[in-house]
Amino acid sequence: MMPLLQHLKRFTARWLSAFTGPRIVYGWRNANGVYCPHTRVSTHAVVEEAKGLVLGDHVFIGHFNRIDGSNGLVIEEGCQVTNYVSILSHSSHKSVRIMGRRYVNNPNPVGYVRRPTRIGAYSFIGPHSVIAPGARIGKGVIVQAYCFVSGEVPDFAIVGAGAPGRPAEVIGDSRKLDGALLQRHPELQPIYAQWAGQDNLRRALGRERP
Repeated sequence: MMPLLQHLKRFTARWLSAFTGPRIVYGWRNANGVYCPHTRVSTHAVVEEAKGLVLGDHVFIGHFNRIDGSNGLVIEEGCQVTNYVSILSHSSHKSVRIMGRRYVNNPNPVGYVRRPTRIGAYSFIGPHSVIAPGARIGKGVIVQAYCFVSGEVPDFAIVGAGAPGRPAEVIGDSRKLDGALLQRHPELQPIYAQWAGQDNLRRALGRERP
């Protein structure tokens, strides 16, 4: 259960959004009691089974997303989830097809998938993407729009949509994108290194050790 104050704040913001459109609400308290003051969640993001969801601080979750904590979901510090994204820790589509009308109220449906999902720090999830149950996305990853992501994604990968009906593919390295900005703003290099690590900072700057 959300603490009463947080529940009231989100209820009020959602009620106002009926007249003004979706809103972003600052502050999120996880079920374990950890408060994330800089995390922002849209009034129009659907959070299922919040007790199984752990958000880090500085996370952004935009409008019209489905965030499924039913079987464990961790979204680490600084992640950005844009709009129209589904991040899942369960799937019933096989079960419903196989079991038909016998699916309803069955405590252990055939083919039902329950897997915890994790997204590493400072990753970006582009719009209209689906993160499948059990996906393990590393830190600093960029998932482009319209991707279906399953399985393991290495740190700092840029992931692009694969062929229709197939999972997304690694197409680049986000450190190459970060390097240009870090060169122009050297004062930010220590901050980048705090979460990325010194080796990855050197990689971004093109200063890999031999």
